[in-house]
Amino acid sequence: MIVTAKQDERIAKMTFASVYPHYVTKVEKKGRSIEELHQVIQWLTGYNFKTIETLIDKKVSFKTFFEEATLNPNANLIKGVICGYRIEDITFPLTQQVRYLDKLVDELARGRKMDKILRQN
Repeated sequence: MIVTAKQDERIAKMTFASVYPHYVTKVEKKGRSIEELHQVIQWLTGYNFKTIETLIDKKVSFKTFFEEATLNPNANLIKGVICGYRIEDITFPLTQQVRYLDKLVDELARGRKMDKILRQN
């Protein structure tokens, strides 16, 4: 699948607050905790729990969310397909970063071990 500029623009404008509840529902439904979700978000972005709450309250866009983040240097190790797109083939950096987060949440919900999710082994 080819990502279009229109899709990139839509993702950039989407708020983190609008997607976050879906992440919570997805991981809790599969028996994982909000704390584990926050651990995954913190690993990718550097944001702690309080910062995540603030960004949700401010309803920041994904563009702002990732512009202000300190992306983990091992984020490029996140590979695979999410939402029909091969992550390593996405050329627009913001879209790729959002898909990194989607992939990590998906791995958490699927029961993958945390050290594998956080690319520690």
